[in-house]
Amino acid sequence: MTLTLNNLLSLVVQTLKAPREGASTVLSLGLPRHVLMQLLSLVVVLSVIAGQLGVFALGGGFEDGAMTGPFVMSPLMATFIQFALLIVLVSCVHVIGRALGGTGSFEESLALVTWLQFILLCLQVVQFAALILFPVIGSLIGLASIALFMWLLVNFVAVIHGFASLGLVFAGVLISAFGVLFAMSLLLAMLGLSIPGSL
Repeated sequence: MTLTLNNLLSLVVQTLKAPREGASTVLSLGLPRHVLMQLLSLVVVLSVIAGQLGVFALGGGFEDGAMTGPFVMSPLMATFIQFALLIVLVSCVHVIGRALGGTGSFEESLALVTWLQFILLCLQVVQFAALILFPVIGSLIGLASIALFMWLLVNFVAVIHGFASLGLVFAGVLISAFGVLFAMSLLLAMLGLSIPGSL
């Protein structure tokens, strides 16, 4: 399969219709780790650019105080944070999945997390267009993207590690997410830091 834009968009549609088949197609490409890291970096950069363009197009800005926070104030910081979070996600999918009896490799986890992020990027572009033309629909797409993320992640983890039960995978994802958040909170507390907005 040649990685052209048309082929990628066709694969996005296939993945949305049948997540497991789409995931298997991505894994069949057998891309090496260094290529996957480059693709993940590219998708993150494109995602941050799309987000920043969305802020400006919708009337936001960096000086008027309408939009605040590190993700808006610093595109470079946004890129770094998003990339780091995705690497953490890849590591969790690999390590926790293997600990629970899965058979997937790190490269497979990296490939499907990168693919998941690309699908979300496509949805981000659609949402941006909808927000301009039909704001209500754009907001609904934003909510739907959260559910889509979980649905695809659960299916992708099942494919990576050969798990049969999506229900058990979903439960494992939720438990793992709470565990990671708890560990990060403890680490921040030990470093004397706090999550913005917390007491």
